[in-house]
Amino acid sequence: MDVKQIYTIINRVSGEVLGKTDIVTDDLTGIVDLGKELFNQNAVDIYVKSLVNHIGKVIFVNRPYSGKVPSVLMDAWEFGSVLEKISADVPEAEENDTWKLTDGQSYDQDVFHKPTVTAKFFNSKVTFEVPVSITERQVKESFSNAAQLNGFISMIYSAVEKSMTIKADALIMRTINNMIAATVLADAKAFGATAAGDMAGAKLSSASTARCVNLLKLYNDKYFPATQDSPSPNALTAAKAITDPDFIRFASYVMGTYADRLQSISTLFNVGGKERFTPKDMLHVVLLSDFAKAAQTYLYSDTFNRGDVLLPQAETVPFWQGSGKNYDFASTGHIMVKESGGKDVEITGVLGVMFDRDALGVCNLDRRVTTNYNAKAEFFNNYYKFDAGYFNDTNENFVVFFIK
Repeated sequence: MDVKQIYTIINRVSGEVLGKTDIVTDDLTGIVDLGKELFNQNAVDIYVKSLVNHIGKVIFVNRPYSGKVPSVLMDAWEFGSVLEKISADVPEAEENDTWKLTDGQSYDQDVFHKPTVTAKFFNSKVTFEVPVSITERQVKESFSNAAQLNGFISMIYSAVEKSMTIKADALIMRTINNMIAATVLADAKAFGATAAGDMAGAKLSSASTARCVNLLKLYNDKYFPATQDSPSPNALTAAKAITDPDFIRFASYVMGTYADRLQSISTLFNVGGKERFTPKDMLHVVLLSDFAKAAQTYLYSDTFNRGDVLLPQAETVPFWQGSGKNYDFASTGHIMVKESGGKDVEITGVLGVMFDRDALGVCNLDRRVTTNYNAKAEFFNNYYKFDAGYFNDTNENFVVFFIK
């Protein structure tokens, strides 16, 4: 064991702590052990300098990871593969003859009125597996007892479960991101294209639609309207919006109105233009944590009637696609995908989404483990397999909130 005398450093640190000296650079070289992957034959005792140091305590890094993504998992089923969603269109009203009776007129009551029913079929699945090999005898020589060996094996299984959770969570977020992209693409004309088909993809501009809500544009139009010649010099920028209390208050107001609007039947909030409504108990709200935490810090903390400005109850995500290298908003609020139709879509400044429970999901979830034993080399191969169907239904309500 490497033992270092640190009495001089401790004396100096004590002076800093007690206020007797100015703060100086602390040399922590050799004090805090950063660890080594392996230690060599020089790790010997201080007494006879030939006895190899033994391991005194073993700690296994075995911490389960539950993930942090919106809960969109649906029931699994054992037989069959197709998910079928059947819906009926709202029929039109006709004239009521009860109040326009005419003497001698015949009123036909035997006309057949066929309901308009549509069905969507989702029949695709993705799959992956995580293999891991476990030896039967070889690893025993590295541990002192069965308890340590069991702890080691448990740590490996926990790492596999962690890997499965990370990958499944990433696919769930991609399911949401693909729905965002499909919604943006459907409104591509509003974002600068002469027709949606003219674009290889779509990139959000400063426009705002019923389904793609540019909160910053709505805010500036309301409080800092542009003149005919130029935008208002006092208009709020996207860089400052997320920490501006007035903007957060306005965003909360708009999101709250949408939570109410989605409860009323409408064709405005889904790409398919179907008559849909979303009760509160079937509404999913997912907010970027940068925005949700900003509301807590910059708005709720100094607001007396806090309940009046609260954002809708929501799940939060730390990012939509990735954190980037430093978790800045330019990365966490950014989505850049090739959506399932093959078109490139780029979205920046996404603050949140609201959607119907039936708009997207992960279904037919099947997780299993298959095992094979190699008698020659005496080890087990375990294959952790994951099958699931990920779907987007653009006939259901889905709204994107962003700043640009």
